[in-house]
Amino acid sequence: MLGDAVSISSDPLFWLAAGAAVACLGLSKSGFIGFGLIATPLLALLVPPVEAAAILLPVMLMQDYVSAWAYRHDWDRSILAATIPGAVAGIGVAWLLAAYFSDALIRLAVGLIALALALSPWLGRRADGARKRHAAFLGLIWGAVSGFTGTLANAGGPPFLAYVLPQQLAKMTFVGTLALYFTTINTMKIVPYFALGQFSTRNLATSAVLLPFAVATTFLGVKLMRITPAEVFYRLAYVMVFCIALALVWQGATAILAAAPMSQ
Repeated sequence: MLGDAVSISSDPLFWLAAGAAVACLGLSKSGFIGFGLIATPLLALLVPPVEAAAILLPVMLMQDYVSAWAYRHDWDRSILAATIPGAVAGIGVAWLLAAYFSDALIRLAVGLIALALALSPWLGRRADGARKRHAAFLGLIWGAVSGFTGTLANAGGPPFLAYVLPQQLAKMTFVGTLALYFTTINTMKIVPYFALGQFSTRNLATSAVLLPFAVATTFLGVKLMRITPAEVFYRLAYVMVFCIALALVWQGATAILAAAPMSQ
């Protein structure tokens, strides 16, 4: 076991990519949604995608806990009460029905949801600055969709944002609610990920080396979040959701098209 622990990569390019990926995750976990989408593909340039995801998962969990602590006083109880039970149900359904759904199809569907969300300020009514409280049953539904798509395709963010973002929460309340939601949901995935054997000694050792930088970049992101004007933040949020939507639609569509000839 000790031999595995010390056999982490000595490639400088790997650590440069890993550091950049962790920095992107730190920004994402502190409230700058969208940057986390870059992390795994960036590290996957140098290691297999599954290994990249396995290395980054413990890092993401630590960053979840840091952001949850940083925003522990800024969150909306009613939104979490509405969405988390639905997410738990969605995670359970996903593990039961995983064999019947393709990653590509889910990414395409979630990408279209995110695209509609990103374009909603221009296609629908303009925001008037007033708080728009949405019904709790919608939170249950969107939470279930988030838990389902997050488990099967690591794409749980857009469905949750579809419920929360239009409600025009105060900036810090929004990021705090986001942080606590994903801390709770991602913690629930620890046991299944262990059961699937994704936490090897080598990958865990690599993750451990990255943890101090992960904590530092998350705290830096929190400081940047606190000084970012709310109007700028929400404009950036919709732009990042739009970028997420395009990435998911592209990933899903290209994977479906690539698999089509194989089914003939």
